[in-house]
Amino acid sequence: MRLKGRVAIVTGGAKGLGRAFALKLAEEGARVMVVTRKDMANLEKTVQQIKDLGGEAALFQADVARETDMLNMAEATNKAFGRIDILINNAAIYDGIKRKPFHEIDPDEWDLVMTVNVKGAFLAARAVFPYMKAQGYGKIVNLSSEVFYTGSNGFAHYVASKGGIIGLTRALAVELGPHNICINCVAPGFTDTEASRGLADVTKYDTSKTPLRRLERPEDLTGAALFLASPESDFITGQTILVDGGRAMH
Repeated sequence: MRLKGRVAIVTGGAKGLGRAFALKLAEEGARVMVVTRKDMANLEKTVQQIKDLGGEAALFQADVARETDMLNMAEATNKAFGRIDILINNAAIYDGIKRKPFHEIDPDEWDLVMTVNVKGAFLAARAVFPYMKAQGYGKIVNLSSEVFYTGSNGFAHYVASKGGIIGLTRALAVELGPHNICINCVAPGFTDTEASRGLADVTKYDTSKTPLRRLERPEDLTGAALFLASPESDFITGQTILVDGGRAMH
């Protein structure tokens, strides 16, 4: 097991990609704190699935956009498991966003997307930093998106937020490196999740521009996240792995 003895936090862990990440880390031996803002019923299901696998997990209700919540999340994780080794910054506003021209996006909606998607990752990283610094080791994996490379019509605020995540990752890589903390990004393409199904009919997604000729699934991303969370990537930081079946290349 590549993560035996490690402790991970997964934000947005109630379902979709967050649940997939939490399960994968647990399969590799990590003890996992899964976090969500309001979907507690599904968060409990995630924890139960981990326990059914023979893993160890706990749950915590928190809003990534609130500094106090993030500090309490880190403290609770350390209290429950004795350390914090891995942070998967998965929580983001995606489900429910309506496509519209940039000049029709309400500034309040723009601020909300930026606050959750970018500030939330910043606050979570800030909260776990003292624990990782004290032990001289840590892995942070942020979630960006293919849309940073390709753009996406009617999604200006979401695209900008995912570009912000890549910028934040690079900036923090410089600051965290001296403490032996690696921070990297995974950038998925359009993935078949509950959130994606709420935005579009995933069965009609055009895969002709994807070299692998199929729609992405949550489990397609877990390998990249696991690699970046594991000791196998101890000399990789500030990077973005694009996992989209080859649809965009960089």
